[in-house]
Amino acid sequence: MTKHTAHPAHLADLDGFDRAILAIVQRDSTVPLRLLAEQVNLSTAAVQRRLKRMQAEGVITGQAATVDPTRVGRPITIIVEVMTERTSIDALNAMKSHFAVPEVQQCYYVTGEVDFVLVLTVATMQEYEALARRLFAENPNVKWFKTIVALDRVKVGLEIPCE
Repeated sequence: MTKHTAHPAHLADLDGFDRAILAIVQRDSTVPLRLLAEQVNLSTAAVQRRLKRMQAEGVITGQAATVDPTRVGRPITIIVEVMTERTSIDALNAMKSHFAVPEVQQCYYVTGEVDFVLVLTVATMQEYEALARRLFAENPNVKWFKTIVALDRVKVGLEIPCE
């Protein structure tokens, strides 16, 4: 018996109903199926099938609550640009693993002047200082890093336009 692997779906593979469903569940994944079905003019069963298919195809990769960092004692948002010494595959993979810590909210391997851009949340600047020492200053593959402290969270989200 062979295991079937779903091909990744592309936006072109998604019809208008799929895109409408995605737009709604990205804003609020707790919308009851009945209300979701009413909003996109499909049956509840059809919406449920489409959601399951999009999960199986990797279009929907997870569901999470958006948490206000100030309400959980992590009011400081910091963006860090990192330049590495070595960019071999092994060195980059080691860096990606090294940055997979809870304080790192997002990490991007990027083109341009730097190799990585990270978004962090911390409770205090003292916490950031210890984290920066551990993640960057003591890492032999970090050539330099630049810290940017966010003054205000103007727009935060992970919604992707689908319609």
